Amino acid sequence: MLLSVGRWCARRPKRTVAAWLLLLTALAAAVGVFGTVTSEAVTIPGSDSQAARDVGETFGDAASGPQPVLLHTAAGEAELTSAAQRAAVEAAARAIADVDHVVAVTTPNGRSGASALSADGRTGRMLVELDLTGRDITPAITRGIVDAAGPATDAGIEVTPGGDLAEAEDKGSTGHSEIIGLAAAFVVLAVGFGSLVAAGVPLLTGALGLAGSLCVVGLVGHLVDMPSSGTTIAAMIGLGVGIDYTLFCLTRFRELLAAGAGVEDAVARTMPGSGKSVLFAGAAVIAALAGLALGGLPLLHALALAPGIAVLVAVAATLTLLPAVLALLGPRLAPKPVPARVPRFIPKLASKRSASRPVESDTGADARPRGWGRIAEYVAARPWRCLAAGLVLTGVLAAPAAHLTFGQLDGGDRAVGTASRTAYDRTAAAFGPGANGPLQVTGTLSDPAAAPDDPRLAPVVGALRATPGVAAVAPAELAADGRHARWQVTPETAPGDPDTAALVHRLREDTLPEATAGSGLVTHVGGATAAQADLNERLARRMPLVVGFVLAVAGLLLLPAFRSPVIAVKAAVLNLVSVAAAYGVLTAVFQWGWGAQLIGLEGPVPIPGYVPLLMFAVLFGLSMDYEVFLLSAIRAAYVRDGDNRGAVISGLAGTGRIVTSAALIMVSVFLSYVLSDDPVVKMFGIGLAAAVTLDATVVRGILVPSTMVLLGRVNWWLPAWLDRLLPHMDIEDDGHGPARPPKDAVADAAFAGDGGAS
Repeated sequence: MLLSVGRWCARRPKRTVAAWLLLLTALAAAVGVFGTVTSEAVTIPGSDSQAARDVGETFGDAASGPQPVLLHTAAGEAELTSAAQRAAVEAAARAIADVDHVVAVTTPNGRSGASALSADGRTGRMLVELDLTGRDITPAITRGIVDAAGPATDAGIEVTPGGDLAEAEDKGSTGHSEIIGLAAAFVVLAVGFGSLVAAGVPLLTGALGLAGSLCVVGLVGHLVDMPSSGTTIAAMIGLGVGIDYTLFCLTRFRELLAAGAGVEDAVARTMPGSGKSVLFAGAAVIAALAGLALGGLPLLHALALAPGIAVLVAVAATLTLLPAVLALLGPRLAPKPVPARVPRFIPKLASKRSASRPVESDTGADARPRGWGRIAEYVAARPWRCLAAGLVLTGVLAAPAAHLTFGQLDGGDRAVGTASRTAYDRTAAAFGPGANGPLQVTGTLSDPAAAPDDPRLAPVVGALRATPGVAAVAPAELAADGRHARWQVTPETAPGDPDTAALVHRLREDTLPEATAGSGLVTHVGGATAAQADLNERLARRMPLVVGFVLAVAGLLLLPAFRSPVIAVKAAVLNLVSVAAAYGVLTAVFQWGWGAQLIGLEGPVPIPGYVPLLMFAVLFGLSMDYEVFLLSAIRAAYVRDGDNRGAVISGLAGTGRIVTSAALIMVSVFLSYVLSDDPVVKMFGIGLAAAVTLDATVVRGILVPSTMVLLGRVNWWLPAWLDRLLPHMDIEDDGHGPARPPKDAVADAAFAGDGGAS
């Protein structure tokens, strides 16, 4: 199939490129008409917070709920309680009420509760309700509301949106990150290929695939609650794998050209070989992401769907658009012959050199090894020592992961100067930190109540106010049906403070059961803070199931590919090593705050539970790229020569430069997203970059070869009954045998340079 598709696209390159451009144009037009939508809403089926949210919907609130707009006067200005300032606030409220989608505006007016003035009279909260859900609030709507508050601004009152209005205002583009990532990738590719034209091919397919996937993800946001971080993660993963997949295929194509193959034949042979590896690696990423469905959370589904779409588009672009581009550029991509070097003689290495055939990528027919060939020889000669060193290094990096705990981010973790951070700080200063994340306690009666002071409801207020950790409790509200009541509870601590999560449990387990005993009143504790606590607990319970599924998928994919249970199990275990080290880096940088200032944070920030879980699935999928590339080369050498040690040396030397170059591109893309203001995006950028760096160097360069040398022929053990059951999947065979470069060119002319980008 891949042979036919590759040949068809190579014979009709202009038609194929035109089809891709037409598809991208259609997607862009759809985005222009319908727009892209993101939502930070968290739905947790079966949780107590979700039950409270469902009860809250019976009160008939506006779709958006009350959105705060902070009003603040600086020292030296008249207080909000003055007649002139109150008149300005009322005028601003009337103007805001005329803005599209606004259905109600409530001014402070000196009242207590959610719509209140601070004790010093300098800060107040205006509540704005819209006929839109939080996911549909756009930056334009927020700007319209702030602009309409002109009468207040003219009177010296600072107006700052909060809630979903601030979230919409702070949604920034990550375009600068994509540009930096592409620029870094171009430098790596230009140095590695020694050709600007060849360097531009992976960027072209990667950028087009990225554009298409972002359009699709934005449109999917109309159907599911897609968090803004999901779009960024999709861009991060899609750009990285898109460039890497193209790099693998382009390297093979240039190798075939160097061996004398024609352009069309080289394209046709590239797709069944390297294209099959790309298809396999992409399927592994998507299968790993599918494991997040076992988390039972719509948030995880969305966060898995976004990068899954990006990977699928990247694979499609590699298998269809790339053959057309290769056919169009043709001979311009052929590598230039590089005179062979005579390496320096190294007696120590010579005495320990394997008796196997010379390694093509980093040796010549009569040459000593260099680059990754030298590393391969060193590791094979000292497997125990290298294995111990690699495990110690990764163990030290992974050690902080033992202290990893799931937490909750809040507005106080945003960058200084953003609307969310300004609203958070002013709210905390005026009304206490807990005012940024009030809890919603709901109650359901078996029989309707006539008034909020019903004897079945009255004890709840007193019990809530007497609970340690509660700063204030608003009077009970009764729904129109008389069967549902709710109380707003303001904690003493901030939303992200662990004491607030402890308060949620205290209310659920002690306070409310005692206050409602024998009354028939069923209570729930909700609100954003309670929902985040429920989310982290659900993720902690489901994480072993998700991890087990992803491990099983990785093993089952590798087993038929390499026909070795030992290799499949070993690969899964070693992937855990790089993931554990990435978790350790994540814990040290974000939870402990080591070097946090260097990446634009003020100090430690909590790590949401979905970050490690999603990172685990993504990393396991991405590591399959390098695993497949390395192991397929080792297996090919072993099948040819039957020498395990020589095959390990040959495979590592033959793939070292391309793997490290591909990893360097991926790391550059991931690190570029550290410039984002969103702490979650920074977490993914740092965590993924650390894991890929370790995976491509320590794991693939030291741990995998040393363990394979130590295991010897055990690597290739396969029971006869399993051999009969497994399908044959030769993922690197193109049906024409391996290509051999001309004798007057270096063996790795397809990726030229002494050591390449590594």
